[in-house]
Amino acid sequence: MPVGLIALALGGFGIGLTEFVIAGLLPQVAADFGVSEASAGWFISGYALAVVVGALGLTAAVTRFERKPVLAALLVLFIAGNLLSATAGGYWPMMLGRIIAALSHGAFFGIGAVVAAGMVPPSKKAGAIALMFTGLTAANVLGVPFGTLLGQAAGWRATFWAITVIGVAALAGILALVPRQAGEADKGGSLRSELRAFRSGQVWLSIVVTILGFGGMFGAFTYIAYTLTEVSGFAASTVPWLLIVFGVGLFAGNTLGGKAADRNVDRTLLVVLAILSVVLVAFAATAASPVLTVISLVLMGGFGFATVPGLQMRVMKYAPGAPTLASGANIGAFNVGNALGAWLGGVTITAGFGYTSPIWAGAIITLAGVVVMAFAAAAAKRGEQRPGDEAQAAEEVAVR
Repeated sequence: MPVGLIALALGGFGIGLTEFVIAGLLPQVAADFGVSEASAGWFISGYALAVVVGALGLTAAVTRFERKPVLAALLVLFIAGNLLSATAGGYWPMMLGRIIAALSHGAFFGIGAVVAAGMVPPSKKAGAIALMFTGLTAANVLGVPFGTLLGQAAGWRATFWAITVIGVAALAGILALVPRQAGEADKGGSLRSELRAFRSGQVWLSIVVTILGFGGMFGAFTYIAYTLTEVSGFAASTVPWLLIVFGVGLFAGNTLGGKAADRNVDRTLLVVLAILSVVLVAFAATAASPVLTVISLVLMGGFGFATVPGLQMRVMKYAPGAPTLASGANIGAFNVGNALGAWLGGVTITAGFGYTSPIWAGAIITLAGVVVMAFAAAAAKRGEQRPGDEAQAAEEVAVR
Protein backbone atom coordinates (compact mmCIF):
# COMPACT_ATOMS: atom_id res chain seq x y z
CA MET A 1 0.00 0.00 0.00
CA PRO A 2 1.26 3.56 -0.74
CA VAL A 3 2.77 5.41 2.22
CA GLY A 4 0.40 8.30 1.55
CA LEU A 5 -2.37 6.18 3.05
CA ILE A 6 -0.58 6.34 6.39
CA ALA A 7 -0.80 10.14 6.30
CA LEU A 8 -4.53 9.93 5.57
CA ALA A 9 -5.02 7.43 8.40
CA LEU A 10 -3.09 9.73 10.76
CA GLY A 11 -5.40 12.60 9.83
CA GLY A 12 -8.40 10.35 10.50
CA PHE A 13 -6.89 9.36 13.84
CA GLY A 14 -6.53 12.99 14.93
CA ILE A 15 -10.04 13.94 13.80
CA GLY A 16 -11.60 10.91 15.50
CA LEU A 17 -9.67 11.68 18.68
CA THR A 18 -10.92 15.27 18.67
CA GLU A 19 -14.53 14.17 18.41
CA PHE A 20 -14.59 11.44 21.04
CA VAL A 21 -11.90 12.17 23.65
CA ILE A 22 -13.90 15.03 25.17
CA ALA A 23 -16.39 12.51 26.62
CA GLY A 24 -13.75 11.10 28.99
CA LEU A 25 -12.59 14.60 29.99
CA LEU A 26 -16.00 16.21 30.38
CA PRO A 27 -15.96 16.36 34.21
CA GLN A 28 -12.56 18.13 34.25
CA VAL A 29 -13.53 20.56 31.50
CA ALA A 30 -16.84 21.38 33.20
CA ALA A 31 -15.09 21.98 36.54
CA ASP A 32 -12.39 24.16 34.95
CA PHE A 33 -14.91 26.43 33.24
CA GLY A 34 -17.38 26.31 36.13
CA VAL A 35 -20.33 25.07 34.04
CA SER A 36 -22.92 22.33 34.46
CA GLU A 37 -22.67 18.85 32.97
CA ALA A 38 -25.34 19.75 30.39
CA SER A 39 -23.49 22.93 29.37
CA ALA A 40 -20.24 21.00 29.00
CA GLY A 41 -22.13 18.45 26.90
CA TRP A 42 -22.54 21.14 24.26
CA PHE A 43 -18.82 20.80 23.51
CA ILE A 44 -19.92 17.48 22.01
CA SER A 45 -23.24 18.61 20.55
CA GLY A 46 -21.75 21.79 19.08
CA TYR A 47 -18.96 19.79 17.46
CA ALA A 48 -21.44 17.33 16.00
CA LEU A 49 -23.64 20.04 14.51
CA ALA A 50 -20.61 21.78 12.99
CA VAL A 51 -19.61 18.48 11.37
CA VAL A 52 -22.98 18.50 9.60
CA VAL A 53 -22.29 21.98 8.20
CA GLY A 54 -18.83 20.96 7.05
CA ALA A 55 -19.92 17.62 5.62
CA LEU A 56 -22.52 19.28 3.40
CA GLY A 57 -21.33 22.84 2.89
CA LEU A 58 -17.58 22.34 2.52
CA THR A 59 -17.89 19.16 0.49
CA ALA A 60 -20.23 20.90 -1.95
CA ALA A 61 -18.03 24.00 -2.09
CA VAL A 62 -14.76 22.18 -2.90
CA THR A 63 -16.08 19.45 -5.19
CA ARG A 64 -14.23 20.86 -8.25
CA PHE A 65 -10.94 21.73 -6.56
CA GLU A 66 -7.88 19.44 -6.51
CA ARG A 67 -8.22 17.03 -3.62
CA LYS A 68 -4.72 17.17 -2.16
CA PRO A 69 -4.67 20.95 -1.53
CA VAL A 70 -8.21 20.70 -0.15
CA LEU A 71 -7.16 18.00 2.33
CA ALA A 72 -4.21 20.15 3.39
CA ALA A 73 -6.49 23.17 3.91
CA LEU A 74 -8.92 21.07 5.95
CA LEU A 75 -6.10 19.95 8.23
CA VAL A 76 -5.00 23.57 8.70
CA LEU A 77 -8.56 24.29 9.85
CA PHE A 78 -8.40 21.26 12.15
CA ILE A 79 -5.08 22.39 13.67
CA ALA A 80 -6.36 25.92 14.25
CA GLY A 81 -9.47 24.66 16.04
CA ASN A 82 -7.56 22.38 18.39
CA LEU A 83 -4.96 25.05 19.09
CA LEU A 84 -7.76 27.39 20.11
CA SER A 85 -9.26 24.67 22.33
CA ALA A 86 -5.91 24.03 24.01
CA THR A 87 -5.46 27.73 24.85
CA ALA A 88 -9.11 28.66 25.50
CA GLY A 89 -9.53 30.93 28.49
CA GLY A 90 -13.26 30.42 28.80
CA TYR A 91 -16.31 28.46 27.73
CA TRP A 92 -17.07 30.27 24.48
CA PRO A 93 -13.48 30.34 23.10
CA MET A 94 -13.42 26.59 23.75
CA MET A 95 -16.73 26.20 21.94
CA LEU A 96 -15.40 28.19 18.98
CA GLY A 97 -12.33 25.96 18.84
CA ARG A 98 -14.51 22.85 18.80
CA ILE A 99 -16.66 24.26 15.98
CA ILE A 100 -13.65 25.27 13.84
CA ALA A 101 -12.07 21.82 14.22
CA ALA A 102 -15.38 20.11 13.44
CA LEU A 103 -15.85 21.87 10.12
CA SER A 104 -13.01 19.78 8.66
CA HIS A 105 -14.37 16.43 9.86
CA GLY A 106 -16.97 15.34 7.31
CA ALA A 107 -15.22 16.80 4.27
CA PHE A 108 -11.90 15.20 5.24
CA PHE A 109 -13.34 11.70 5.42
CA GLY A 110 -15.44 12.12 2.28
CA ILE A 111 -12.64 13.56 0.15
CA GLY A 112 -9.96 11.41 1.81
CA ALA A 113 -11.77 8.27 0.70
CA VAL A 114 -11.69 9.50 -2.91
CA VAL A 115 -7.96 10.27 -2.65
CA ALA A 116 -7.20 6.90 -1.02
CA ALA A 117 -9.00 5.07 -3.82
CA GLY A 118 -7.09 7.10 -6.41
CA MET A 119 -3.73 5.99 -5.02
CA VAL A 120 -4.14 2.29 -5.80
CA PRO A 121 -5.27 0.01 -8.67
CA PRO A 122 -9.01 -0.64 -8.99
CA SER A 123 -8.69 -4.08 -7.39
CA LYS A 124 -7.33 -2.54 -4.17
CA LYS A 125 -9.60 0.49 -3.75
CA ALA A 126 -11.72 -0.97 -0.94
CA GLY A 127 -8.62 -1.97 1.01
CA ALA A 128 -7.15 1.51 0.62
CA ILE A 129 -10.31 3.18 1.90
CA ALA A 130 -10.48 0.71 4.78
CA LEU A 131 -6.88 1.51 5.71
CA MET A 132 -7.65 5.22 5.83
CA PHE A 133 -10.61 4.59 8.14
CA THR A 134 -8.48 2.51 10.50
CA GLY A 135 -7.30 5.88 11.79
CA LEU A 136 -10.80 6.61 13.06
CA THR A 137 -11.09 3.14 14.59
CA ALA A 138 -7.67 3.44 16.25
CA ALA A 139 -8.74 6.80 17.68
CA ASN A 140 -11.57 5.08 19.53
CA VAL A 141 -9.68 1.95 20.60
CA LEU A 142 -6.40 3.56 21.68
CA GLY A 143 -6.49 7.32 21.22
CA VAL A 144 -9.50 8.13 23.40
CA PRO A 145 -8.42 6.07 26.43
CA PHE A 146 -4.83 7.31 26.38
CA GLY A 147 -5.94 10.85 25.55
CA THR A 148 -8.19 10.69 28.61
CA LEU A 149 -5.31 9.33 30.69
CA LEU A 150 -3.06 12.18 29.51
CA GLY A 151 -5.75 14.72 30.32
CA GLN A 152 -6.21 13.35 33.80
CA ALA A 153 -2.46 13.28 34.49
CA ALA A 154 -1.40 16.59 32.92
CA GLY A 155 -4.67 18.51 32.57
CA TRP A 156 -7.23 18.31 29.78
CA ARG A 157 -5.42 21.01 27.79
CA ALA A 158 -2.46 18.66 27.34
CA THR A 159 -4.69 16.32 25.36
CA PHE A 160 -5.65 19.09 22.93
CA TRP A 161 -2.01 20.13 22.57
CA ALA A 162 -1.22 16.52 21.66
CA ILE A 163 -4.03 16.47 19.09
CA THR A 164 -2.67 19.69 17.59
CA VAL A 165 0.73 18.02 17.16
CA ILE A 166 -0.94 15.00 15.52
CA GLY A 167 -2.65 17.40 13.10
CA VAL A 168 0.65 19.02 12.17
CA ALA A 169 2.22 15.59 11.57
CA ALA A 170 -0.72 14.54 9.38
CA LEU A 171 -0.50 17.78 7.38
CA ALA A 172 3.23 17.26 6.78
CA GLY A 173 2.58 13.66 5.76
CA ILE A 174 -0.12 14.58 3.25
CA LEU A 175 2.00 17.33 1.71
CA ALA A 176 5.01 15.02 1.42
CA LEU A 177 3.53 11.61 0.72
CA VAL A 178 0.20 11.97 -1.08
CA PRO A 179 0.79 12.23 -4.86
CA ARG A 180 -0.90 15.17 -6.56
CA GLN A 181 -2.38 12.97 -9.29
CA ALA A 182 -4.37 11.17 -6.59
CA GLY A 183 -5.99 14.49 -5.79
CA GLU A 184 -7.35 15.43 -9.19
CA ALA A 185 -10.75 17.10 -9.03
CA ASP A 186 -13.80 15.26 -10.28
CA LYS A 187 -14.89 17.07 -13.45
CA GLY A 188 -17.54 14.54 -14.41
CA GLY A 189 -20.43 15.43 -12.16
CA SER A 190 -22.12 18.52 -10.83
CA LEU A 191 -23.66 19.65 -7.57
CA ARG A 192 -27.07 19.69 -9.25
CA SER A 193 -26.77 16.05 -10.29
CA GLU A 194 -25.57 15.09 -6.80
CA LEU A 195 -28.61 16.77 -5.23
CA ARG A 196 -30.94 14.58 -7.30
CA ALA A 197 -30.03 11.69 -5.00
CA PHE A 198 -32.24 13.27 -2.35
CA ARG A 199 -35.36 12.61 -4.41
CA SER A 200 -35.25 9.05 -3.12
CA GLY A 201 -37.44 8.36 -0.12
CA GLN A 202 -35.13 5.52 0.89
CA VAL A 203 -32.18 7.92 1.09
CA TRP A 204 -34.14 10.05 3.56
CA LEU A 205 -35.28 7.02 5.55
CA SER A 206 -31.68 5.81 5.73
CA ILE A 207 -30.56 9.19 7.04
CA VAL A 208 -33.29 9.17 9.72
CA VAL A 209 -32.24 5.66 10.81
CA THR A 210 -28.64 6.88 11.06
CA ILE A 211 -29.67 9.82 13.25
CA LEU A 212 -31.76 7.69 15.60
CA GLY A 213 -29.68 4.52 15.63
CA PHE A 214 -26.31 6.13 16.22
CA GLY A 215 -27.77 8.93 18.34
CA GLY A 216 -29.07 6.48 20.91
CA MET A 217 -25.68 4.89 21.48
CA PHE A 218 -23.85 8.21 21.50
CA GLY A 219 -26.33 9.76 23.93
CA ALA A 220 -25.39 7.04 26.41
CA PHE A 221 -21.67 7.45 25.66
CA THR A 222 -21.55 11.25 26.06
CA TYR A 223 -21.99 11.19 29.83
CA ILE A 224 -20.33 7.81 30.38
CA ALA A 225 -17.63 9.25 32.67
CA TYR A 226 -20.33 10.41 35.10
CA THR A 227 -22.14 7.06 34.93
CA LEU A 228 -18.96 5.11 35.60
CA THR A 229 -17.84 7.21 38.56
CA GLU A 230 -21.13 8.31 40.14
CA VAL A 231 -23.27 5.20 39.56
CA SER A 232 -21.00 2.23 38.98
CA GLY A 233 -18.53 3.36 41.65
CA PHE A 234 -15.35 3.29 39.58
CA ALA A 235 -12.51 5.66 40.44
CA ALA A 236 -11.90 8.45 37.91
CA SER A 237 -8.44 6.99 37.23
CA THR A 238 -10.03 3.82 35.83
CA VAL A 239 -12.15 5.62 33.21
CA PRO A 240 -9.43 5.53 30.49
CA TRP A 241 -9.03 1.76 30.91
CA LEU A 242 -12.77 1.24 30.78
CA LEU A 243 -12.84 3.23 27.55
CA ILE A 244 -10.36 0.73 26.13
CA VAL A 245 -12.91 -1.99 26.89
CA PHE A 246 -15.53 0.06 25.06
CA GLY A 247 -13.09 0.54 22.18
CA VAL A 248 -12.46 -3.18 21.84
CA GLY A 249 -16.20 -3.69 21.53
CA LEU A 250 -16.62 -1.08 18.83
CA PHE A 251 -13.64 -2.41 16.86
CA ALA A 252 -15.14 -5.89 16.82
CA GLY A 253 -18.62 -4.54 16.07
CA ASN A 254 -17.42 -2.39 13.19
CA THR A 255 -15.61 -5.33 11.59
CA LEU A 256 -18.35 -7.94 12.08
CA GLY A 257 -21.13 -5.47 11.24
CA GLY A 258 -19.49 -4.74 7.89
CA LYS A 259 -19.27 -8.43 7.01
CA ALA A 260 -22.89 -9.00 7.99
CA ALA A 261 -24.08 -5.95 6.03
CA ASP A 262 -22.36 -7.30 2.91
CA ARG A 263 -24.76 -10.22 3.05
CA ASN A 264 -27.97 -8.32 3.86
CA VAL A 265 -27.95 -4.66 4.87
CA ASP A 266 -31.55 -4.28 6.03
CA ARG A 267 -31.70 -7.48 8.04
CA THR A 268 -28.37 -6.67 9.71
CA LEU A 269 -29.49 -3.18 10.69
CA LEU A 270 -32.82 -4.40 12.06
CA VAL A 271 -31.23 -7.11 14.19
CA VAL A 272 -28.32 -5.00 15.42
CA LEU A 273 -30.47 -1.97 16.31
CA ALA A 274 -32.98 -4.17 18.15
CA ILE A 275 -30.22 -5.82 20.18
CA LEU A 276 -28.62 -2.42 20.87
CA SER A 277 -31.94 -1.22 22.34
CA VAL A 278 -31.98 -4.21 24.68
CA VAL A 279 -28.33 -3.68 25.64
CA LEU A 280 -28.98 -0.04 26.54
CA VAL A 281 -32.01 -0.95 28.69
CA ALA A 282 -29.97 -3.62 30.47
CA PHE A 283 -27.07 -1.21 30.97
CA ALA A 284 -29.31 1.46 32.48
CA ALA A 285 -30.96 -1.08 34.79
CA THR A 286 -27.70 -2.66 36.02
CA ALA A 287 -25.26 0.29 35.96
CA ALA A 288 -24.78 0.06 39.74
CA SER A 289 -22.97 -3.26 39.23
CA PRO A 290 -19.31 -2.78 38.19
CA VAL A 291 -19.09 -6.23 36.60
CA LEU A 292 -22.27 -5.84 34.56
CA THR A 293 -21.21 -2.32 33.58
CA VAL A 294 -18.01 -3.65 32.01
CA ILE A 295 -20.02 -6.22 30.06
CA SER A 296 -22.49 -3.53 28.98
CA LEU A 297 -19.66 -1.30 27.76
CA VAL A 298 -18.34 -4.04 25.48
CA LEU A 299 -21.81 -4.82 24.12
CA MET A 300 -22.75 -1.14 23.69
CA GLY A 301 -19.58 -0.47 21.73
CA GLY A 302 -19.97 -3.64 19.69
CA PHE A 303 -23.61 -3.31 18.67
CA GLY A 304 -23.41 0.51 18.48
CA PHE A 305 -20.63 0.50 15.89
CA ALA A 306 -21.90 -2.62 14.13
CA THR A 307 -24.50 -0.28 12.64
CA VAL A 308 -21.97 2.07 11.02
CA PRO A 309 -20.96 0.10 7.87
CA GLY A 310 -24.56 -0.86 7.12
CA LEU A 311 -25.89 2.65 7.63
CA GLN A 312 -23.28 4.08 5.27
CA MET A 313 -23.78 1.33 2.70
CA ARG A 314 -27.55 1.75 2.72
CA VAL A 315 -27.60 5.45 1.89
CA MET A 316 -25.11 4.87 -0.95
CA LYS A 317 -27.15 1.93 -2.24
CA TYR A 318 -30.17 4.16 -2.83
CA ALA A 319 -28.11 6.99 -4.36
CA PRO A 320 -26.20 5.01 -7.02
CA GLY A 321 -25.90 7.84 -9.52
CA ALA A 322 -24.66 10.44 -7.04
CA PRO A 323 -23.19 8.84 -3.93
CA THR A 324 -20.69 11.57 -2.96
CA LEU A 325 -23.01 14.15 -1.44
CA ALA A 326 -25.39 11.47 -0.12
CA SER A 327 -22.46 9.82 1.64
CA GLY A 328 -21.41 13.17 3.05
CA ALA A 329 -24.95 13.84 4.19
CA ASN A 330 -24.96 10.53 6.05
CA ILE A 331 -21.71 11.45 7.80
CA GLY A 332 -23.54 14.59 8.82
CA ALA A 333 -26.47 12.46 9.99
CA PHE A 334 -24.20 10.49 12.31
CA ASN A 335 -23.30 13.76 13.95
CA VAL A 336 -26.88 15.03 14.09
CA GLY A 337 -27.49 11.82 16.03
CA ASN A 338 -24.51 12.61 18.26
CA ALA A 339 -25.90 16.06 18.98
CA LEU A 340 -29.43 14.74 19.58
CA GLY A 341 -28.24 12.06 21.98
CA ALA A 342 -25.92 14.40 23.89
CA TRP A 343 -28.64 17.07 24.14
CA LEU A 344 -31.33 14.68 25.39
CA GLY A 345 -28.89 13.17 27.87
CA GLY A 346 -28.10 16.63 29.22
CA VAL A 347 -31.81 17.44 29.49
CA THR A 348 -32.49 14.30 31.53
CA ILE A 349 -29.58 15.00 33.90
CA THR A 350 -30.63 18.62 34.37
CA ALA A 351 -34.17 17.44 35.10
CA GLY A 352 -32.78 15.42 38.00
CA PHE A 353 -33.23 11.91 36.62
CA GLY A 354 -29.66 10.90 37.47
CA TYR A 355 -26.62 9.71 35.59
CA THR A 356 -28.27 6.62 34.13
CA SER A 357 -30.97 8.73 32.47
CA PRO A 358 -28.90 9.40 29.29
CA ILE A 359 -28.75 5.63 28.79
CA TRP A 360 -32.52 5.30 29.15
CA ALA A 361 -32.95 8.18 26.69
CA GLY A 362 -30.53 6.47 24.31
CA ALA A 363 -32.56 3.26 24.47
CA ILE A 364 -35.74 5.14 23.53
CA ILE A 365 -34.01 6.90 20.61
CA THR A 366 -32.59 3.62 19.34
CA LEU A 367 -35.98 1.92 19.60
CA ALA A 368 -37.42 4.70 17.42
CA GLY A 369 -34.65 3.90 14.95
CA VAL A 370 -35.76 0.25 14.92
CA VAL A 371 -39.30 1.33 14.03
CA VAL A 372 -38.14 3.56 11.16
CA MET A 373 -35.76 0.85 9.91
CA ALA A 374 -38.55 -1.72 9.91
CA PHE A 375 -40.72 0.64 7.86
CA ALA A 376 -37.88 1.36 5.43
CA ALA A 377 -37.06 -2.32 5.01
CA ALA A 378 -40.71 -3.20 4.39
CA ALA A 379 -41.06 -0.40 1.83
CA ALA A 380 -37.91 -1.52 0.05
CA LYS A 381 -39.08 -5.12 0.01
CA ARG A 382 -42.38 -4.14 -1.56
CA GLY A 383 -40.47 -2.30 -4.23
CA GLU A 384 -42.10 1.04 -3.44
CA GLN A 385 -38.77 2.93 -3.57
CA ARG A 386 -36.34 0.88 -5.58
CA PRO A 387 -37.92 1.35 -9.04
CA GLY A 388 -37.74 5.10 -8.60
CA ASP A 389 -34.11 4.82 -7.57
CA GLU A 390 -33.30 2.82 -10.69
CA ALA A 391 -34.97 5.45 -12.87
CA GLN A 392 -33.05 8.12 -11.03
CA ALA A 393 -29.78 6.29 -11.60
CA ALA A 394 -30.52 6.05 -15.34
CA GLU A 395 -31.30 9.76 -15.41
CA GLU A 396 -27.99 10.50 -13.69
CA VAL A 397 -26.08 8.52 -16.28
CA ALA A 398 -27.80 10.51 -19.03
CA VAL A 399 -26.97 13.80 -17.31
CA ARG A 400 -23.34 12.85 -16.92
